[in-house]
Amino acid sequence: MLRLKTLNMNEINRLLINICSDDLIRTKEYYMLLFDFTINFESDWFIHLISQKSKLELGIIQRSHDMVPEECNSTSDGSYLTIVVENVEDIYKLALEQKFAILKEPEDMFYGQRRLLLQDPNGVVLDISAPIKDFAF
Repeated sequence: MLRLKTLNMNEINRLLINICSDDLIRTKEYYMLLFDFTINFESDWFIHLISQKSKLELGIIQRSHDMVPEECNSTSDGSYLTIVVENVEDIYKLALEQKFAILKEPEDMFYGQRRLLLQDPNGVVLDISAPIKDFAF
C-alpha cells in the first residue's frame, strides 16, 4: 500500500504539459485558434503558450529536439488532455469550420459535463468539456 507523506510534502509550483510536434507552427495555430492562448516564448524548437485569462500553460516542442526524452518519441496511448471551457459548442463550430479532426461530436455526459473529443495535429486526443448549467445528480 502506498503511504502518503504527511511531513515535508513537495508543493507543486507549476504544471506544464508539453506536446511533442513535427510541425510547431501548425500546432501553435491550432491551440491559439481554439483557445485563448497567446505566445509567451517562441523559438525554432519550443513554443510556450499561456492562456490570457487563467494563465494556464502549454508547451509545444519539436519532437526531434535533443531536449525531448527518447522515451517520448513513440506514440502515446492511454492519456488525453482535458480542457474545460465555457461553451463546447463554440469550439465545435470552429473545429468544423477549420476541418479539424473531430472524434466525437458534443454530447451530454452522465456526470454533468458536455463533452467534445478532438484530435490535434500531433494525434493528441483532446477532451473539450463544459459544465452543464443547472445539472443535478
